[in-house]
Amino acid sequence: GLIFYDTKVTVMNRVLNATVQRTADHAAPEITLDPLEIVGGEIRSAENSYFCQAARQLACVPSSQLCVKLASGGDPTYAFNIRFTGEEVHGTSGSFRHFLWQVCKELQSSSLSLLLLCPSSAVNKNKGKYILTPSPITYAEEQLFHFFGQLLGIAIRADVPLPLDLLPSFWKTLVGEPLDPDVDLQEADILTYNYVKKFENINDETELEALCAEIASQHLATESPDCPNKPCCKFTYLTMTGEDVELCPRGRHIPVGWENKDVYAAAIRSLRMRELQTPECMTAVRAGLGSIIPLQLLTTLTPLEMELRTCGLPYINLEFLKAHTMYQVGLMETDHHIEFFWSALETFTQEELCKFIKFACNQERIPFTCPCKDGGPDTAHVPPYPMKIAPPDGAAG
Repeated sequence: GLIFYDTKVTVMNRVLNATVQRTADHAAPEITLDPLEIVGGEIRSAENSYFCQAARQLACVPSSQLCVKLASGGDPTYAFNIRFTGEEVHGTSGSFRHFLWQVCKELQSSSLSLLLLCPSSAVNKNKGKYILTPSPITYAEEQLFHFFGQLLGIAIRADVPLPLDLLPSFWKTLVGEPLDPDVDLQEADILTYNYVKKFENINDETELEALCAEIASQHLATESPDCPNKPCCKFTYLTMTGEDVELCPRGRHIPVGWENKDVYAAAIRSLRMRELQTPECMTAVRAGLGSIIPLQLLTTLTPLEMELRTCGLPYINLEFLKAHTMYQVGLMETDHHIEFFWSALETFTQEELCKFIKFACNQERIPFTCPCKDGGPDTAHVPPYPMKIAPPDGAAG
């Protein structure tokens, strides 16, 4: 927290350029994606998604081949080139950025099961924010999490912000910061947070009985074995993926009473914290990320800075865009139609601006800061900035 973000970025860029492993005399790995395979909306199988098509083809490419210098100049070097079956694309930038955009859409849809909408989303808190799906993983899923980590690193080297909306707890765990059992639980699952708080704040047995009755009315509790008419909770709880699990050995047979209510509340809290940390998934993500960028860099970044470096800001700053726009020969910022252009963009909503950026640059977000402002040897011109505005092709009209 004692180092300015710009300083960290300069150091990071220097390290990334010093750890390049693919030199100019090596051809970039190339993958072929078939856009027709993903037609069919949500019902298609995960294997056909761009994400899985790419993961399969890049699995046999050594990660050293994906460690390229920071994207800079008019035709930047990217980790790999993409060819779309049956489509002619000029240059490598457009298809690469379109691929990253499409993959983020897939990750945040029901076609892939790596990310899960956070439970708070259901009650309009942190709407649309995702976490890693907390469940035991197969070897195949571990490979996909590894590839997800690689993509985070690839996007950092390419300076293309990923349109991913992940909860702060993801970035905290990624950079190795401990989670806060209060704040992070509330962010991720406000209903469970409130449920736990109710048990922690009970003053006497009558209140406990009333609470159990309230829970029983929501079908979460069963009757007490001692007094058949008295509802009680057992040491079980639903996981984020909707599975009913025991909070301790033989938990289904242990009723919650006055003497163990705090143990019950603590057990639910620790279940959720384990799910938020998802050690198996996060280990795979970090291993993937570490194969593209040195993980030691993460020790200097706060979770928010890591998010900004990887995903940029979820909104478009027009002033930033103006400052990074180039006008080709014969055009000036003061030309009438250029002024009209900017004043038209000023009337756009954020959603429309994202669509404009997607149309103009094939990505939805713009970088948070532009290292090109310093102009030193370890700074990069951030593609696709500056945005270029050119005169019309036709001579007349």
